[in-house]
Parts: sequence; C-alpha cells; structure tokens
Amino acid sequence: MPHPTRRSVLSFGAAGTALALLPHHSHAAAIQPGLSPGLIYAAGQKFDKSFNEGAFAGAERFRTATGIAVAEYLPSTPVQFDQAAAALLRRGVTDLVAIGFYYATPLARLAPAHPAVRFTLIDAVAEGPNIRCVTFKEQEGSFLVGVLAALASKSGTVGFIGALDIPLIRKFIAGFEQGARHARGDIKVLVNFVGTTPAAFNDPATGAEVARSQFQRGADVVFAGAGVSNFGIFAAANEGRRLAIGVDSNQNYLYPGTILTSMLKRVDLAVESSFEAARQGKWTAGTVALGLADSAVDYALDENNRDLVTTGMIEAVEAARRGIVAGRIPVADGS
Repeated sequence: MPHPTRRSVLSFGAAGTALALLPHHSHAAAIQPGLSPGLIYAAGQKFDKSFNEGAFAGAERFRTATGIAVAEYLPSTPVQFDQAAAALLRRGVTDLVAIGFYYATPLARLAPAHPAVRFTLIDAVAEGPNIRCVTFKEQEGSFLVGVLAALASKSGTVGFIGALDIPLIRKFIAGFEQGARHARGDIKVLVNFVGTTPAAFNDPATGAEVARSQFQRGADVVFAGAGVSNFGIFAAANEGRRLAIGVDSNQNYLYPGTILTSMLKRVDLAVESSFEAARQGKWTAGTVALGLADSAVDYALDENNRDLVTTGMIEAVEAARRGIVAGRIPVADGS
C-alpha cells in the first residue's frame, strides 16, 4: 500500500515514559523470550484498503523483520470480541492488540483476568495496569485535507460523510471544518452519516446514496470517513465527476483523478511499535495521542493525485501543518 514520502519515527509518551517506535528491529536489545503476538481486527473486512489493512501491514512488517508470527482474528461483528480474545488467549498469546473504539468496554472487563498479558487498544481508551491505548489526533490530519478540499472546490460547498455520529468521527468533522474555513472563509460544509450503528462502516450502497445527496446539494468535494462504506462514496464521486477524500490508508489509487487526497492515520506503525516494544522489553501501559508532530496523521500525495493538487495548494497545506505543529493554529477536537 503506497504512502507519501514523508515518514519519520514516532515517539510515544506513555505513563510518563518515552517509547520510540522501532522500525529497524534492533537485535542488540534484550529480546523477551516467549513472545506470542496476536491481533484482533475491527469488525468487517481484513483487506479493506483502510483501517484493518493498515493494521495488517504493521503486523506483517513485524513478522517479516523478526520471524515471529502474529495470530489473527477477524470478527464479523463487534460483539464477537470476547470470542476472538478467548480464541487467541487459548493459543498462548502474550501481547494482544485490538483495533477499534468499540472494544474499549469488553477489553477493560477482560484485562484484569489476564494480568500477564499485555493488551494494546487502538482508537479508544480503557483503563488498566496491563492496557496500553493508542489514539490519534484525527482533527489535525483532517484540518489538512479540509484545506485541500476548500481550495479544490469550485462550487464553494464541500462535504463530510461519516459512518455514524460518535466522538471519534466528530474529531474528523471538527478538523475538516476548521481546515476548510481556514483556507476559505466562505466555504459551506455539509455533514451526513451513513447509519447509526457500527454496521455503517460496512455499507457501501448507503454510502453512495449519501454522497449523491450531498452532490445534489452542491458539494463537489466529499471527505469519506466511513470505512468500507467509502467504496460506495468513491464510486458515486467518480460517476458524478466530483472529488472525494480517502481516510486511514492511502486510497488515492482506488480512483486516480477522483480522489483528491487521503487523510493518513498510521495504524500500521501503532501495531508494529506495540509488538516491537514488547519484544524489546520496553512495552508500557498508559495512553498516548499521536498527531502531526509525530507523523502519525498526514495527507497523501502521489502519482495518483498529483495532477489534482496544485503547487499553491501544497504551499497552503504545508503552511497549515507548520502552524499546527508549532502551536500557532489550534485545532479543536469537536468534544
């Protein structure tokens, strides 16, 4: 899966201790014996060209670099978390990474019964002495793509389509709206949702319907934050000769010339770093939020969208990046 050329090592501050992402898998470290990593994907599709596929990429890089296999479980619905965790724990998993906000409650309930297991939750927060939580400052990356959307719009109306109305998605909305208005004070921003339950992340048909409704109301650029439902949004944008923005992974290649950019969320590095930290005996519990300053969120620029993004647009979005990282441009998270 392609990524933009900008890529740097993240630094995590968890429980007061700095933990660096370790992409080079240093063999000089004190390697922990008996490491057995496991991964519970978000409910849906493993190769979703988005969130889950990013998690897979991180686990696969760890396996390739270390030779340590990663056990996996793909639930069909979020309520299968207990079944998934039980299956992996029976296989002797020592380090379990769970992908998805809806696993917070069941993970907090499960972790105390397995104090020797290191649990990492990505995209939500759960408390526990053996739980590490990795969240992202989605609002910062969404600000950048909001700048690009506003500058690319010819109609003066852009849209955001989320899976459902939850605090996580509101972070995307807040950043997108702020970025769009930062670039163009008169921009109009439409906001709609695919559904009201987590099933909305896997409903491309409804995603396409919502996109068409926004196009009918004048939107000519839509930011798709809806998981697998994005496929329907992208198809509708392509058919209607509008522009769309991808999310989580670089989705530019799905419809070259239609996808303006993608808001990157480096789930792959979060997964890889958790396993590598455990391997080197540096895993710590606690919560960390990663943003632009950590290169954990970003926008994608490659051969598939380069003709859509002008030099002036790049200059504007990079100025916004510098302002956010330096603290000159505060970005509210919608809470």
